[in-house]
Amino acid sequence: MKNMAALTRNVRAFFKLQGSVLKDVGNICHGCRQLYSPAALGVDNYVRSRERVATQFTNLADKFRAKMAEFSEPSSANMIFTEDLKNMAHLVQKGCKEDLELVVKMMTRFYQQNKNLRFGSFIFGPVIMRMFYYVNEPDLALEVFRKPELDGFFDQLVSYQVLMDLLLINHKYKEVLEVFEAVTEKQLQNARYPRNVTLLAFAACYKMQNSEESLNYAMSLWNNLQKVGHQPLRRTCTFAAALALRQNAPQYTLEIVSSVRQQNYVTVRNLKMAALADLGRPDDVMPLLRSILVVDDPDARKQSVMQDALDKVRQSVELADNKELSYQFGQIEKQLREQGHLQSTGLDELLCSEIEQVTVAQPQERKYLATSFTRQPNAVQRTRIRPGLQELQ
Repeated sequence: MKNMAALTRNVRAFFKLQGSVLKDVGNICHGCRQLYSPAALGVDNYVRSRERVATQFTNLADKFRAKMAEFSEPSSANMIFTEDLKNMAHLVQKGCKEDLELVVKMMTRFYQQNKNLRFGSFIFGPVIMRMFYYVNEPDLALEVFRKPELDGFFDQLVSYQVLMDLLLINHKYKEVLEVFEAVTEKQLQNARYPRNVTLLAFAACYKMQNSEESLNYAMSLWNNLQKVGHQPLRRTCTFAAALALRQNAPQYTLEIVSSVRQQNYVTVRNLKMAALADLGRPDDVMPLLRSILVVDDPDARKQSVMQDALDKVRQSVELADNKELSYQFGQIEKQLREQGHLQSTGLDELLCSEIEQVTVAQPQERKYLATSFTRQPNAVQRTRIRPGLQELQ
């Protein structure tokens, strides 16, 4: 009993360490920070479930794998049950090809045997996608997603979101847009452009460096959003605006940021200043800069100006060759620096900062999200929000 207790403690300590580094999994494993945090995608709770399953299968995991491999064979008369697939999805080890192949076989057999008659209400799409995210297998995740025999298996918005974020982390931007097109075709939950996956589509367009194709795609998508009355998230707007700025289309940038309700938000303000500078209108930037200096509320959050945006304004002022304007800008820049409003953080870093929160679905929508792992034991239910699950606007 003592040996078993010690082994259990070791297993728990190992998974606690795994969970503590999961927040930085994008930086450590992929060389690229994820857009949504693991908590926002429910991956943190997937990791905790792995700990529980590992404890339950202490000294039994290999026998279980062998039995499931036998049951997954086409000639087998045995069935794959919900608990079987659920357990195997949490026993998968990183870098173990055999584990991943077994899960794919199990899920295919499970889905086919239950296609006409479902024995339970557990929906596996989000869990399997979190598994792929955890082991960092974007190619296999996309391959499984495309399988005709699994059509409908991943028809949950959160499954699409996790897959798209995983592809984004691994720089597979065209594949992100491929998945997005699948979402728009199926119109899950009667929504043609779900807000979180639409955001990821614009993020992919933005990440396609120096691509005129990505600008054309994004602007066409933006026009479609406007036609159907879609209200995009603020981050969606800023990705679209920043892409236009990067592709030397500041006129689009200015129009897009004008649609954002919170005009004084840091990315919106800086994109507007940069766009006006690129349009040769530095004089119109001066009121924006002055508005930052006149805020005298000590409790108000200090408003920031990004150094790279201000550099654009300076260049535009110099090209204007106007002594009065140059003097005004010089005075304002000095005050911004003295009062601590200048930030060295670049616009790109600010735009791609990790999203910690996502909207929690309403009760009638939760059946579509299935195992989204959005509830915590101590969550304040009346707000319907926990850290990591409030969608940015």
